[in-house]
Formats: sequence, C-alpha cells, structure tokens
Amino acid sequence: MLDALDALLPWDFSPFVLAVTAGAAVLYVRGARAAVAPPSGRRFAFFAGLALIYCALQTRWDYFASHMFFVHRLQHFALHDVGPFLLAFSAPWALMASALPRSAQDWLGAPHPVLGRLRRIVFDPWTATALFVASLCFWVWPSVHFYAMLSTRIYDTMNWSVVLLDLPFWWLILDPRAPPEARLGQGTRILMLSLVMIPMILVGAIIGLARHDLYPVYDICGRFLPISALTDQQIGGLIIWIPGSLLTVFGALVCLRRALHQSHAKELLRVQRLALAGRAAEPMSEPLR
Repeated sequence: MLDALDALLPWDFSPFVLAVTAGAAVLYVRGARAAVAPPSGRRFAFFAGLALIYCALQTRWDYFASHMFFVHRLQHFALHDVGPFLLAFSAPWALMASALPRSAQDWLGAPHPVLGRLRRIVFDPWTATALFVASLCFWVWPSVHFYAMLSTRIYDTMNWSVVLLDLPFWWLILDPRAPPEARLGQGTRILMLSLVMIPMILVGAIIGLARHDLYPVYDICGRFLPISALTDQQIGGLIIWIPGSLLTVFGALVCLRRALHQSHAKELLRVQRLALAGRAAEPMSEPLR
C-alpha cells in the first residue's frame, strides 16, 4: 500500500502543474454548483481527464517514461489523446467561465482584436487538424526526440505542447452543440478525424516496423526492463498505431451518434411545426346558437 502511494506522489514536483489542475477542478466544482449540474457522465469525463493528465506529468509514470520508449508513448497517448479527449467531451468551458469573478467574465466576453484573431486561428478546423498532426510527428522525429529527452526545458515544452495544441482539435470534434451554435457540422468533424488517422497509422507503422534503433537516447538513460531496443520501439510504434487510431474511430462514432440525434430532433421539430400549421388552417367551428 505504501509502494502504491509512493508511486502516486510527484516524481519531479511542479507547482505550476498542481496549480493548473487544482485551479481547473475548483472552477469546475464552483461552476457546477452555481448552474445546472452537468450529467454524471460528463462530470466523470472531466475529472478522469484532469487526473490522467496530472498523473502523466507528476507521478512516477513520468520517471519510467524517460527510461522506456513504449512507456513514453503511453504517457503521450494520455497527454496527446485520451486526456484532451475526456476534457473536451465533458464540455467544461461554460461552467468554468461562470465560476470566474464578474470582472474576469466581462474581460473574456469583451472584444479583443488580438485575442479574437488568435482564437479564430487556433479554432480554425484545418489549423487545429494540422497542429494535432504536427504535435505527434514533430516530437517523435528521432533527432528532436533525442534532445527533448535530455533537456528538462525541451521535455516540459514537449509535454505541455501536446496537451495545449490538441485541446482545440478535440473541442471542435466533441462540441455537443449543433450548428449554427457549433462551428462545425458532424460531417466536417468526421473528415478531420480521417485526416489525422492516416498520419497516425503511418508514423506508428514506420516506428514499429523499423529494423534499426531509432531512439538510442533510451540506452543513454537506461531501460528499466530487460527487453531489446527494437522490441521497446516496436511496442511504442504499435501504441501510436492501434490505440491512437481506435480513439479517432471512437470519436467518429460519437459524431455519427450525435448526427443521428440532431437529424431526429430536426425532423421531430418539422413535424410539430406542420401539425401546428395544419391546426391553424382548419376552419373555425360554427358558434353555438
């Protein structure tokens, strides 16, 4: 039990990570109390995603990720895919914004030319798709990965970038609203998921099927399991290839399900309007004598 607790304690304590995760949790709880509480599934997704990102950055998971390539890929599967996916699925932004002081809400709601332009760029569907793919491909490039694993500053930049650059993508994909409130229709979202799946499969296949060691930095750091460098690399490539691709397929299924529900809701609304119009067109009955 003590060993399990020790494994959950911060390996390299970061006050910034603690402040960000704790602050997000506090804002979400305060917002949920002040407004209509979100469904239990979304609440679970928010705290699960937040806890997963915290564990990937602060527990001994981070230590083991620097000593085995496949553990590092599991860490980035959490940071790059599952954690942002769960946070975006929970749709927490309105609740968290409502928990801010009134002055902060007014400042966020006010027009800001620079922030508005930045928001339009970041939440552009094709920019978000390109950033999602780039955050995967750039950091697994062997020469870039070598220096990232040996530099604390670059390593922290790598971990935070995959979270921050992927949140806009998953937010656009999993936005529970329908157009025109949402930026995208479900068809565009499925197209975006298809576009990111292709490079994900290619990168995983290239790494997993390589015949030589692409990441000798783990020999320098020292592997903690008695497996060869190629086996470690092959498992890491499969993690990019299979779980990453399956998550995009699951996202597409979510989009399809929402498209069916939205289509059903539109059809139901159309039928109700026709029924009301038919009643209004009926001749009035003769008055009682």
